Amino acid sequence: MHTFISKGYRFFLIFIIIPIAFLQGQVDSLSQTQQLKEVVLLSTRIDLPLKESARTIQILSYEELKAMGAVTIAEALQQFSGIDIRQRGVRGMQADLYIRGGSFDQTLLLIDGIKLDDAQTGHHTLNFLPPIELVERIEILKGPAARIFGQNAFTGAINIVTKKVTSKEGKLALQTGSYNQLNTALTYQNSSKNNSIITHYTRTSSEGYRYNTDFKNHTVFLKSGLFQQSKLPLDLITFFSGRKFGANGFYATPEARDQYEETEASLFALQSKLQKGNWLLKPRIYWRRGQDHYLYIRTRPEVYENWHITHKVGMSFDASYSSKLGKTGMGVDFSRVSIASTNLGDRVRQLATLFFEQQFVFFNGAIDLTPGLALNGYSDFGIYAYPGLDLGVALNSQWRFYGNLGTTYRIPTYTDLYYSDRTTLGNPDLKPEEAFSKEVGLRFSGTTLQFYLAYFDRKATHLIDYVKPNEEALWQATNIGELFTSGGEMELNYRFQWGKQNQKIRLGYTYLIDDLIDQGSVFSRYSLTSLKHHFTTSYTANLSSKVQAFLGIKYAQRVVLPPYTVIDSSLNWKLGDFQLNLACFNLLNIDYSETNLVPMPGRNALFSLQYNF
Repeated sequence: MHTFISKGYRFFLIFIIIPIAFLQGQVDSLSQTQQLKEVVLLSTRIDLPLKESARTIQILSYEELKAMGAVTIAEALQQFSGIDIRQRGVRGMQADLYIRGGSFDQTLLLIDGIKLDDAQTGHHTLNFLPPIELVERIEILKGPAARIFGQNAFTGAINIVTKKVTSKEGKLALQTGSYNQLNTALTYQNSSKNNSIITHYTRTSSEGYRYNTDFKNHTVFLKSGLFQQSKLPLDLITFFSGRKFGANGFYATPEARDQYEETEASLFALQSKLQKGNWLLKPRIYWRRGQDHYLYIRTRPEVYENWHITHKVGMSFDASYSSKLGKTGMGVDFSRVSIASTNLGDRVRQLATLFFEQQFVFFNGAIDLTPGLALNGYSDFGIYAYPGLDLGVALNSQWRFYGNLGTTYRIPTYTDLYYSDRTTLGNPDLKPEEAFSKEVGLRFSGTTLQFYLAYFDRKATHLIDYVKPNEEALWQATNIGELFTSGGEMELNYRFQWGKQNQKIRLGYTYLIDDLIDQGSVFSRYSLTSLKHHFTTSYTANLSSKVQAFLGIKYAQRVVLPPYTVIDSSLNWKLGDFQLNLACFNLLNIDYSETNLVPMPGRNALFSLQYNF
């Protein structure tokens, strides 16, 4: 279990350290015009610059998203090692989010700090992804984040920061491509001294890449800044996404070819950010709604169908205070969760979270130590504590050592507890999952070169999985034995100039080992399908001031499935107010699946025309 320094890991160290040593030597000779604007992280209770963070955090900017040619954020996140997006179908039609071997129920999605966990199942988490045009950046927080966010941040969290409107402009985009895809999108934004607004509408459709994989989706998003010059500035966010799609083999068994699903995801939030002397205050109210309609046979609902409607209504108040000691963060969050379901029943749960952490700074900022504690109370599961500790050591202005440890919990979803069908059984006697996680890392933040190298491990108990002793048995939700997960991870970003044009290379690698103890069952649906080796690399090339190219490569090797390599590419061309994009996915036409043995699309292309006005 603990034999992590293996041949594979030594190869990992050699593979990473040699290029880093070479590239660092080139930094001083590069143009200083490549310096990046300092990013202040919002995915923490205490707002900190990225280089001062004591956690593994990755940043994906809007410019990088557009360069990829990806249609959805789910597709773009696949370019990051350690982020396992398991798609069923084209364009992330149904996709699950995994971080460092954790399940889709153990990761948390946020939009501008608003938690979007689903009490029914984490399968619906990515239904809330906003359109790429609305994104300013994405913050990927790896490791135990429950101390910061509470429920569902067992192995990490992703916070999507939406754009701040500062100008008047509009965008109209049309896309067409393989499988008779036809997409339209309209974005408009405007601002004045006190108010701003950005609106977006998207409609996507396809006949599908194989039998019963057609879809029709539409998304509406609105963000408005109100009273921005007043004592109480407000941000209003409203979001709706509706999806209708054939689900050939998506759930149950791969032979279930006629499944069909319709989902809805809605969000309403009103929040503010106030600076009062040394205090930074963030009040918020929010409402999240999810709806899921599932048919086992698309044209015969009488055979088997499920309806689920979930609501989460809540309010939170976060505060931070800056002093000579450092920064103090605190917060409260109260919410009510309810579900009305033909399968899971009608149920209600109240949740309360209290949070506190104190950053202590020593030796003029050379060392910072941040202990913290979160208390979560559930009306049906009791009270749980999430203690943790972060340590940061600034070796100089560019090198930083960091480490963190903490405990995490996850209470079962309603699906874990009560779901029942011809292949699966829930378990109302499930215990919450628990884990103790540790991580140490080294980060370099230069003007043109940034990288980190980290080791992490996680010991989970009462882990919830669906297991069965043989092929004929039903999948049963069960608290399996201990699972020890350990691994190493690196990411390198290198910016340079070729001629007068900016270029960027990103390299990432995650090596992961799962050691399951006393599991007692032969077949596991989720816990033993992690990515053991996950390598990603991308090259973003500005060929001229008007032409940009992107090449992304992903190598994935799971414990129980054959490895595969997928290559994606895109080409952007600016022509005045027009922008053309040609993207090709799965360039080598590889046969592979990411989950449930659902075959992924072969080589496919998408052409986009955008008009800016």
